[in-house]
Amino acid sequence: MIDRDHDLSIVRQAKVLKLARSTVYYEPRPVSAEDLALMRRLDELHLDYPFAGARMLRSLLRREGVYAGRRHIATLMKRMGIEAVYRRPNTSKPAPGHKIYPYLLRGLKIERPDHAWAMDITYIPMRRGFVYLAAVVDVFSRRVLAHRVSITMEAAFCVEAVQEALAKHGRPEIFNTDQGSQFTSLEFTDVLLDAKIAISMDGKAPGATTCLSSGSGARSNTKKFISAPTTACPRRERQLPSIWPSTIRDALTRALTGARPTRLTSARKLW
Repeated sequence: MIDRDHDLSIVRQAKVLKLARSTVYYEPRPVSAEDLALMRRLDELHLDYPFAGARMLRSLLRREGVYAGRRHIATLMKRMGIEAVYRRPNTSKPAPGHKIYPYLLRGLKIERPDHAWAMDITYIPMRRGFVYLAAVVDVFSRRVLAHRVSITMEAAFCVEAVQEALAKHGRPEIFNTDQGSQFTSLEFTDVLLDAKIAISMDGKAPGATTCLSSGSGARSNTKKFISAPTTACPRRERQLPSIWPSTIRDALTRALTGARPTRLTSARKLW
């Protein structure tokens, strides 16, 4: 941008381009040998502890006798292009161009099994990182009809869970999900349309009948598992309390061990 061989002086060129003179004369300094050694060690620690952020990496380095500030470590991580792997708060990202179906459960009184099923995705914390759990739940009985665990957010494991639920338990009248790209994909909706099931989708805000609470962090995801009221209502104050976190753990145990899903006890007994 600055031509040092131009007839205009560098001062004049900087003024025309509205640049500070210090910017013109600044020469970037090379990375010091200390920072290079620190970056190499940070890369090794990141491979061993991918969930570690700047604070945890600072503590790990101090155990080795290396003292560096948290902000300096964060700067080096940004320069290296690495960041901590942690549970993201949003699993319901819509995909442009996918069809969004209307919400059919507003004001609807659900009084029998198989009237409405719901499905969502939540996080399962692991020793390193996390996995995704998708579950199909009968809104009336709170029964877990099918579930799948995956390390990716593709629609395939959601489709498998729905197909298993339909094969084992028949079909519902209404199937409710959020507007996540997995649920709006043709691969997923075609399964429901072929079975002649009415598709219902929550609005942009979290719905009242979603079986797993995505988008609220790991703690609320665990606590709000299967929090749908028997009578679907959009008003938050009329929602029933959440079921205990053991529900999520039981579903994960069945998914990992291959045990058959069991019918949940009454939600009233769990509170």
